[in-house]
Amino acid sequence: MAQEAIAPPGAAAPPLEKRIDAMFTGDRIWAASVVIALWIVVFFVMFAIRGLIPDPTIEVVCWIGAGLLLLFNTASIIAMVRHYAQDKAHIYGVDIKHLDAGR
Repeated sequence: MAQEAIAPPGAAAPPLEKRIDAMFTGDRIWAASVVIALWIVVFFVMFAIRGLIPDPTIEVVCWIGAGLLLLFNTASIIAMVRHYAQDKAHIYGVDIKHLDAGR
């Protein structure tokens, strides 16, 4: 959650649109970080186990599986961020109302 999304106690809250944009920006950064970490981990694992795979055919199958894993997970996170961008007023507006009510 972005720092700008929550006003300190006793201070006036920034306009709702600014708070929504701050929360959405934070979520986009986290989503991109998760995708980058996923790619790094998958490539690290694939290179780490290459020497343990006895058959080249099995290695090809593992690379294809890793590629599909990266493709579908990356596509799903991109789709999620696009959906959040389209409906961010509703998604983050509810979150902000609950955050404000909790104070």
